[in-house]
Amino acid sequence: MAETLLSTGNRYEFLPERYKRPLSERPNLSLVVKEEIPLIDLECPDRAKIVRQIGEACRLYGFFQVINHGISGPSMEEIMGIGREFFHLPMEEKMKLYSDDPAKKTRLSTSFNVKKETVHNWRDYLRLHCYPLEEFVHDWPASPSAFKQIVSKYCTQVREVGFHILEYISESLGLERKYMEKVMGEQAQHMAMNFYPPCPEPDLTYGLPAHTDPNTLTILLQDQEVAGLQVYCAGRWMAVDPHPGSFVINIGDQIQALSNGEYKSVWHRAIVNSDKERISVASFLCPGNGAVIGPAKQLASDESPAIYRDFTYDEYYKKFWSRNLDDEHCLELFKR
Repeated sequence: MAETLLSTGNRYEFLPERYKRPLSERPNLSLVVKEEIPLIDLECPDRAKIVRQIGEACRLYGFFQVINHGISGPSMEEIMGIGREFFHLPMEEKMKLYSDDPAKKTRLSTSFNVKKETVHNWRDYLRLHCYPLEEFVHDWPASPSAFKQIVSKYCTQVREVGFHILEYISESLGLERKYMEKVMGEQAQHMAMNFYPPCPEPDLTYGLPAHTDPNTLTILLQDQEVAGLQVYCAGRWMAVDPHPGSFVINIGDQIQALSNGEYKSVWHRAIVNSDKERISVASFLCPGNGAVIGPAKQLASDESPAIYRDFTYDEYYKKFWSRNLDDEHCLELFKR
């Protein structure tokens, strides 16, 4: 299976056929615009201002960036560094963790769902379950030697950031501060360390094609040197360049359902670079499997009836993984 991974250190002169997108599905990078998504300072003393800014960002973009979030620059550099070290390990060491089974809690894989795809994505990734930490940490990579210590610390910190942001989002919808925390139950936490090696023909493929996230909230740490994230907004693709010390936050499908469509879980994608590798670390907060998701009663009325039926997260997640990543929005299947 080693030949399926991209993080071998080999450089390709041409893009292998299995990664080439049909002409109509290619990135068309010349049409991508540069526009800043909102940047929100979480140390602002005016809480109402933060709530208002986050609400506007969720309504207009589905994405925003946060600074002064409580995680230090050195901690952010550590997690990126240990991720890069992992993908540069010898192949025989990495292959101990390889699996193409999406149900496996700790696994190294490539593309998105190699069992189902006809065209692959230019990405390797390490997927980790992170909460409760004590249940999963023993299955994490033993090499690099500092991996478990650094990632454990980061996971704990980023979970707190996520819960604070969910409070702001709840308030921005006119709900009580802890509403989402209560509805989503004992939220699971996953992480994807993404590795995008240099690509010989980046205009023919994707690191990840356009998709929405099935979870509650995504907290993304971007590579500070190499951009790659693009967001679809107002009928066009926007490049989201890294901002020093920031996280990129995007709402997942569960918040779109809970907000009765007021906040959108928007399409986003990752492109690749011809000269440089790129690393990103995405952290996901996910409802408990038995959590029942549906429009908040306060947000549905005779004038704005509920768009989605109630469903459990377990039902939603299984449906999401049964499809291709760039199929129609999975929420369409849960409309009333």
